[in-house]
Amino acid sequence: MGDDRVLRVIARLLIPFILLFALYVQFHGDYGPGGGFQAGVIFAAGIILYALTYGVEAAMRLVPRRLLAPLAALGVLLYGGVGVATMVLGGKFLDYSVLAHDPLHGQHYGILLIELGVGITVAAVMLLIFFAFMSREG
Repeated sequence: MGDDRVLRVIARLLIPFILLFALYVQFHGDYGPGGGFQAGVIFAAGIILYALTYGVEAAMRLVPRRLLAPLAALGVLLYGGVGVATMVLGGKFLDYSVLAHDPLHGQHYGILLIELGVGITVAAVMLLIFFAFMSREG
């Protein structure tokens, strides 16, 4: 990388706020606009900004590539696991109301877990795609 001090300083200031905003969107998605998909994309964008500023190798050290595929699978398993758990508890697939003593609390827990699974999967897959494109030669 060149001598891009201004870019590095601005990125160093912005990246924590980008990641914090991704968490806000993730956990605010059940009350307003947002949710797992948007949060996953924002989180991945923060890591991609880091990669573009400090180099892809530095980003791969920060988020190892070998960790991303299991994270993507974990998000899908979390999504599906919530559905299976609702069936085991006597409800229909993804009928969140059976997840807690009160149907309203069950809805809240269910959507929170589902959106978390989506967010983890989207962030991991976006980073896998970015790293795949950046590691191509030619």
